[in-house]
Amino acid sequence: MKVELAQLAGRDNDTAYNLERALAAINACAADTQLIMFPESHLMGFPCTESVAEVAEPLEGPTVSAIVAAARDRNIAVVIGTSERDNGRFYNTTLLITPEGIALKYRKTHLWPSERGVYEAGDRFATCLWNGVRVGLLICYDIEFPETARALAQLGAELLLVTNGNMDPYGPTHRTAIMARAQENQAFALMVNRVEEGDGGVLFAGGSALVDPLGTLLFEAGRDEGQFALDLDLERLTAARRDYRYLEDQRLKLPGELVEHACGLRELMIPAR
Repeated sequence: MKVELAQLAGRDNDTAYNLERALAAINACAADTQLIMFPESHLMGFPCTESVAEVAEPLEGPTVSAIVAAARDRNIAVVIGTSERDNGRFYNTTLLITPEGIALKYRKTHLWPSERGVYEAGDRFATCLWNGVRVGLLICYDIEFPETARALAQLGAELLLVTNGNMDPYGPTHRTAIMARAQENQAFALMVNRVEEGDGGVLFAGGSALVDPLGTLLFEAGRDEGQFALDLDLERLTAARRDYRYLEDQRLKLPGELVEHACGLRELMIPAR
């Protein structure tokens, strides 16, 4: 499986600029690329309490619709972050978009302190089948909690796709976390981070990465912009799970209501506190 990681420098609250960069990256993909990934909340950047109502859009709005059209035109899947408006409520959302439309939606469940009061937390984890592989989505701070990736693993995830907006001095934290989440769940993990300076002087750390199901770091980007083409050898999944399976051997499952849809979507609802 060939994928591309678009490690870009976005602009906060500048949807037109960010969309233009995303469409250019999609158009620049190689003909045999099956999936391209972008950083956390790439389309709108990181709004604040004063700007979120102005920049957030419903998923059927013009910005996501433009990405859906580009995915269809290039016959490619796109993983991209957006600022979602839903009936007056706002979410930090990542989408898996295929040529057929939105295949998977995930609302960030673990909000970074600066996001609290801007967004509401999501209430579920979900996976879907894409090109014969079961995939799940996570966002940035989520990966510092082992339960998030384990929830996706309980839903059968073989490929963890992480949109990231991690900043200095926490780059090493996410390097360690993404390797651990892949190893302990025997799944591939792809993580794409933002680079350069954002609003308020925040310096994004880059370090987009590919980790195999044994926890081996196969690729790590630096701190500059780039579009990186990578190959996933899916036979590594079989090798990692040949002699033992953590999911079969664990004695304590995560709680939550499991919902399985006829289309192949699986959801684990987060219990109320």
